[in-house]
Amino acid sequence: MRHLKKIIPLSMGLSLFASPLGADNTVSAASTDTNADIMQLQRKLSLLGYFNTTPTGYNGEITRNAVSNFQRDFGLGIDGVAGPLTLQKLEDVEKIAHVVYGEARGESFEGQVAVAAVVINRVHSPEFPSSVASVITQQNAFTAVNDGQYYLSPNATAYKAVKAAYKGWDPSYGATYYYNPIDSTNTWIFSRKVIRTIGKHNFAY
Repeated sequence: MRHLKKIIPLSMGLSLFASPLGADNTVSAASTDTNADIMQLQRKLSLLGYFNTTPTGYNGEITRNAVSNFQRDFGLGIDGVAGPLTLQKLEDVEKIAHVVYGEARGESFEGQVAVAAVVINRVHSPEFPSSVASVITQQNAFTAVNDGQYYLSPNATAYKAVKAAYKGWDPSYGATYYYNPIDSTNTWIFSRKVIRTIGKHNFAY
């Protein structure tokens, strides 16, 4: 497998989103830092296919609707507000997108969704840590973290693969491991039961 990029998290509560919202084409009253946070939020929502216009750093109905649609698809309370739970889920999505891009950017979309699903399956498994960050940073868990490819900037396909996995598509069939049988130097991984093969990766548990 592969592993992580240094991610600067969004602040854990955009105060602007807790107040009445204006139109997206009007300048907000927020500080420059808050505008930068909104730009980052809009960029991530755009990569996921929710914010279908150029990120502006302004807050309004388009942004609120994009946040609401994200919340709906990711099982969050729907209020259009980018509060702590929404921002944490966006962070988790970004982290998994880094894994997907670092590990499987040359694979089919199905193969990329399967890699994302493995990370999510680990979070839900009692055999692994219970948070996305802890799963990804577990020692030697992902090759991309070890060799630095995690730190590459993921593209929209990687983000959308994570979105598909969160929405319930699991081409890995519940796998908690995957590996390239040609490149792997870890003999232990070959002891795992292979469920299926997608592209260059075996998926196993």
